[in-house]
Amino acid sequence: MATGNLGCVVVAVDGSEESMNALRWALDNLRLREASAGAADRAPEEPGAIVVLHVQSPPSISAGLNPGAIPFGGPEHVEVPAFTAAIEAHQRRITEAIMEHALKICSEKDVNVKTQVVVGDPKDMICEVATNLNADLLVMGCRAFGPIKRMFLGSVSNYCINHVSCPVVVIKGTSS
Repeated sequence: MATGNLGCVVVAVDGSEESMNALRWALDNLRLREASAGAADRAPEEPGAIVVLHVQSPPSISAGLNPGAIPFGGPEHVEVPAFTAAIEAHQRRITEAIMEHALKICSEKDVNVKTQVVVGDPKDMICEVATNLNADLLVMGCRAFGPIKRMFLGSVSNYCINHVSCPVVVIKGTSS
């Protein structure tokens, strides 16, 4: 699958080996549009780009891991700001490590790469970003869960296949 007219390819990465394999597949198998000067009757085209997308969990999910009520009679509904800040800082470090690993993979190829980090539910945010960028293609990994795990955990790739407005390539994993 080597096409030369892809303007925007979104590759969703989450730190799993399957998502990094999907990034490698995109780098090895896709040809992006080259920049053109444009003619008198049309505007110049920018070169195509691979957008490495990472969706970070919203802080409200991590704050749900509240360590419990403030001791000695404090109110039970009060969130501990230091705990929330520590979780958010940890999430930022994880995101930075994921993006650094992805960019290292990309550095081996001569490709126009952009990065984007968004916060939210992965399945919704991947579809939203792909739509907002007018992506020509979405590439993502799949952990190849068995039917029982998939029933309980859901499948981000299956959701995206059915809700995104562009073609989707899913690179399946081999673990179960």
